[in-house]
Amino acid sequence: MATLSPVLAITPLCFCNCGSLESSKSIHYVCKAKKARPTSWFGRMDVGKDSRLLFARSRLAAQPTEQMMFTSSNSLVDQLKKVSTYLFRTEIGGHVKISVGKINGKYAVFIEVSSLELGASVMLIWGIFTSDSSCFMPLDPSSDARTIETPLRQNSSATYAIELEFEAKQTPFYLSFLLKPTSSGVEIRDHNKSNFCVPIGFYPGYPAPLGLSFSTDGSMNFAFFSRNAAGCVLCLYDDSNSGKPALELDLDPYVNRSGDIWHASLEGAWTFLSYGYRCKGSALQSDADKFDAGLVILDPYSKIIVDSITDNVSGLLPKYLGRLCTEPVFDWNDDVPPNLAMEKLVVYRVNVMRFTKDNSSQISSDAAGTFAGLIEKLSHFKNLGVNAILLESIFPFDEQKGPYFPCHFFSPSIIYGPSSGSVAAISSMKEMVKKLHANGIEVLLEVVFTHTAGAGALQGIDDSSYYRTSITTDLESQNALNCNYPIVQRMILDSLQHWVTEFHIDGFCFINASSLLRSFGGEYLSRPPVVEAIAFDPLLSKTKIIADCWDPNDLEPKEAAFPHWKKWAEMNTKFCYDIRNFLRGEGLLSDLATRLCGSGDIFSSGRGPAFSFNFITRNFGLPLVDLVSFSGDEVASELSWNCGEEGPTNKTIILERRLKQIRNYLFILFVSLGVPVLNMGDECGQSSGGSTSYGSQKPFDWDALSTGFGIQTTQFISFLSSLKTRRGDLLQKRDFLKEENIDWHGSDQTPPRWEDPSCKFLAMTLKVDQPGSRLISESSHVEGDIFIAFNAAGHSESVTLPEVPEGMAWHRLVDTALPFPGFFSNDSEPIILQPYEMKSHSCILLEANVHDVSFSSTGIHLQIQKQNSIVVD
Repeated sequence: MATLSPVLAITPLCFCNCGSLESSKSIHYVCKAKKARPTSWFGRMDVGKDSRLLFARSRLAAQPTEQMMFTSSNSLVDQLKKVSTYLFRTEIGGHVKISVGKINGKYAVFIEVSSLELGASVMLIWGIFTSDSSCFMPLDPSSDARTIETPLRQNSSATYAIELEFEAKQTPFYLSFLLKPTSSGVEIRDHNKSNFCVPIGFYPGYPAPLGLSFSTDGSMNFAFFSRNAAGCVLCLYDDSNSGKPALELDLDPYVNRSGDIWHASLEGAWTFLSYGYRCKGSALQSDADKFDAGLVILDPYSKIIVDSITDNVSGLLPKYLGRLCTEPVFDWNDDVPPNLAMEKLVVYRVNVMRFTKDNSSQISSDAAGTFAGLIEKLSHFKNLGVNAILLESIFPFDEQKGPYFPCHFFSPSIIYGPSSGSVAAISSMKEMVKKLHANGIEVLLEVVFTHTAGAGALQGIDDSSYYRTSITTDLESQNALNCNYPIVQRMILDSLQHWVTEFHIDGFCFINASSLLRSFGGEYLSRPPVVEAIAFDPLLSKTKIIADCWDPNDLEPKEAAFPHWKKWAEMNTKFCYDIRNFLRGEGLLSDLATRLCGSGDIFSSGRGPAFSFNFITRNFGLPLVDLVSFSGDEVASELSWNCGEEGPTNKTIILERRLKQIRNYLFILFVSLGVPVLNMGDECGQSSGGSTSYGSQKPFDWDALSTGFGIQTTQFISFLSSLKTRRGDLLQKRDFLKEENIDWHGSDQTPPRWEDPSCKFLAMTLKVDQPGSRLISESSHVEGDIFIAFNAAGHSESVTLPEVPEGMAWHRLVDTALPFPGFFSNDSEPIILQPYEMKSHSCILLEANVHDVSFSSTGIHLQIQKQNSIVVD
């Protein structure tokens, strides 16, 4: 074996106008002509695990047309490790076989030409490139030459061979070449008249799993979906703050593509830190797909993302890049998810940043507004009696529009973690989940899979696949995801499974869920594939899945019959609207009764009241204190009532009425069948000044918890949580109440006037299965029936109470008209006198218990505590 040329040290320069490779590394190669040994032809081609069959540049030619292959007994090929084999057919017949592998730490390329009558001398004209096959890297710093001519050694009249060796540290790149017999001077290419081309230093890879994955040997596999792109470039960065990739690899559509998946693999010894992709051209020339060849795109499946440069003048760099590393190892030992029954849940919706961002949280600046800060306020959740936290969307998002316009679906935004970056944010979130689980609190996550940010998300990958491009309305524009398209459905399921397996999330609330029901054209589907797939997924079906039809684009819920397969729960918007209507003196008693009993009009078809997630306020619209303080035309859609005066006031009568209404809202929320959902800030009187926009919501004011309003409201919520748990036999039910377990009354025990819009009073008795069956002498805490009454009128009502079994009496637990601290109590004296005088705009709850004759009737001293205002000015 003779060395035909010395080792050349070459410094890579720019590739014409098609990309750059900025590196100080030099390329070393050795070129050797090899006397080829005879080859044998036999049998059908057998493409092994470490080989790849390539008939050059044609989909039709990708199928083997010859029934035979040649096998080299060359000692070099026998010594190669992790061999990739490529077989080309030339434009004049015959074949070119190329074997690529590693030997002694270098990459060796063995090229063998057979079945061609080329004459005595054949030149191999070759060069290397990464980003564009028409732009070669200079191979000699002393000249502008992009290619080198090297003779092949003829073994027989039709067999020629050559070996090339390259330093491993200088790869990856593509080797491109053509053949030129000196006798004719005619250049010979593949059958499609293109240069022969093979990857050096990287491998074809595998189409699954999507995203970045790591093999046991440390190699990295990249898999990226784009159906309609004509080309795909893998961009590798050694500095995330650099404006240009350190290396770009133009993936070959016939080597690095399977179906609609582009893929490649690299060994794990590279120094690159992050990556992205560029998509080029359109295979179908569709108007829906506009590929910008200069736009670097974040891998939708990146599990760890890092910020790219912020001074992006050209607009061609993403906000984020994928990080080239495995997810951090986390110790989940001893983590036991609470696995609470749905009917047992008491949910608190929280925005991670706003919860502890304010200085009043009195936590360190590193923890404020982060997952760690939320853990530090664990006692607040326990004081309220909640056992599930619903995190507002934590996906990376469009900072101009807010967290409901995500850019990515597989990682938490780095703003919720420590300042040290994305890996620390992931670990911090896992630590938060583990800590909450240890305290019996589940973690639910709001997710948005129906639309994305207007830029920097999935745009430019394959818009006609990812987005509903046929939508023309302003509110549902190009960023509406095509959720029921196979690749988008797969992404949604993969994302959810990732959050369950990697972060131990207990359930999901799907924002704008009605859009999950739509086809590509926008029509509603009776069996939407993505909704059905989530319901029956073996992993996801064990979690809590909740549909929330609120649409962040227009702040309105989309009414649609949601297909549930007895698995999907729903955020009950009708509950919110009907309770608001009743307490402001409008609406029918029948609507109130339906909501109190678990909304059978929605959940009776195979589900039950536990599937109703009830709420009064949420993270958009008016907060609770504003709901009773503002009712102008600009907030008419909120169904609010200002209790007699718009905005802040110092009038005692208005303030007392507002306090009663706030108590009434919380009371009805907890005594209704279903899952109560509290909204962050309502317990301390957080106000948005009458604004309904999401951006007007303020950070949680921890100082407000120590005010008179904060103290009495948090204590009342804690009391109601405890009551709902203690009387779970009547207030926490998976099934609807039986007819014999509930009676409805007017104020004088006559039947309610269900359809009379002028009637504002309703009472109900919730009856235990066998009242009085236990001996009274056994305990003084026998729990009997519950009597609940609601008076939304502006006048008092004299209420006749139902009869109770002998030896028992009604005990008042709640009367929202009484001043603090007496408006709720577990130890009130029995009510002897009838009728009960019920004040205007109030609610009461009485419980039938054993009448203890020794009970002291000294009464309860009620201290009236008035605030100057409960509205934040």
